[in-house]
Amino acid sequence: MPSITRRRAASPGRPTSAEADILAATRRLLTAGANFTELGVQQIATEAGVARSTFYAHFRDKVDLVMRLASDMVTTSFGVASAWTPADGLDGMASGFRDVLRIYREHAAVVRAINEVAGYDATVRDFWNDGLTQFVDRTTALLRAEQQAGRVATSVDLVSVARLIVIGGERAIVDHITLREPAADAAFAHELAQTWWYGVYRRPATP
Repeated sequence: MPSITRRRAASPGRPTSAEADILAATRRLLTAGANFTELGVQQIATEAGVARSTFYAHFRDKVDLVMRLASDMVTTSFGVASAWTPADGLDGMASGFRDVLRIYREHAAVVRAINEVAGYDATVRDFWNDGLTQFVDRTTALLRAEQQAGRVATSVDLVSVARLIVIGGERAIVDHITLREPAADAAFAHELAQTWWYGVYRRPATP
């Protein structure tokens, strides 16, 4: 359950030393296999070498903490995804997906924690869904421009297909990094790119 303590969270931007120590300590504990729900604030504070009160000076509660942990990953992965344009083609898309897989693997413990907490906390669920919405909106805009240029079939329902490939693709990425080794990443990225490219961006026109 989220803490009932409601101190103001630190302002967005570069974290303070104590804040960075708490974030790093939480990542270490999660990477070592800790279950985020069962992880106590005191355990996190001890690992970070700070007082419990210091934790609450920087984070409202554990929900605030897990969202802050995920924010960098969301920003970084969106930046990678936004760098791709249809002019980069299938190979460029596959390269972008390899970079996204690398980011997800680097933050695998945080991804696991987000999915764990999102199962029972609406705030975290909404936070993660809002992050995915950035990708959906970006993809919809790209597809609309391609459709207007005659390169995407007019039969494509832009909003539906953008949600399908973005949300479905993200679930597939989480499943992949959870179950398969990094050696399989290049093949997975290529297959995912082909699914997007030939299934949507260059889908044959409906007869």
